[in-house]
Amino acid sequence: MAGETNLNQLLTSMQPVLMEGDYVFCSIPQGMGYGAALNPVGCFKEEEGLTLILPRQQAEAASLPYSAVFALITLSVHSSLEAVGFLAAIATKLASHGISVNPVSAFYHDHLFVPVAQAETAIALLHKLAAESSTSSP
Repeated sequence: MAGETNLNQLLTSMQPVLMEGDYVFCSIPQGMGYGAALNPVGCFKEEEGLTLILPRQQAEAASLPYSAVFALITLSVHSSLEAVGFLAAIATKLASHGISVNPVSAFYHDHLFVPVAQAETAIALLHKLAAESSTSSP
């Protein structure tokens, strides 16, 4: 099943869900394994090292440094990786309220990492954006 590409449909049906737990971004050197004790929700290979997105407890247990703690919001709509403007609209809405967002797109859904202290506000803003998009649809 192909993901949704229509921007208005994506916005009106995004259904944000605040996931349990706190998450952090850590970096380990290239080629360094991270072992079975770590179960990242995401990783990305960069020139400087391998970025791991981990539950905070795992990072702390492994003595991995991190600089900020995030909440994870999953957008339940099945978005296409080729959708245009979806994350831009979300990032713009959150930025207008001083909320940073680190988005991660996966095959089925988009996931937003926002500062823990602003998670509830971010959820409210996403619901507001969905409602605004719903009333502006043709």
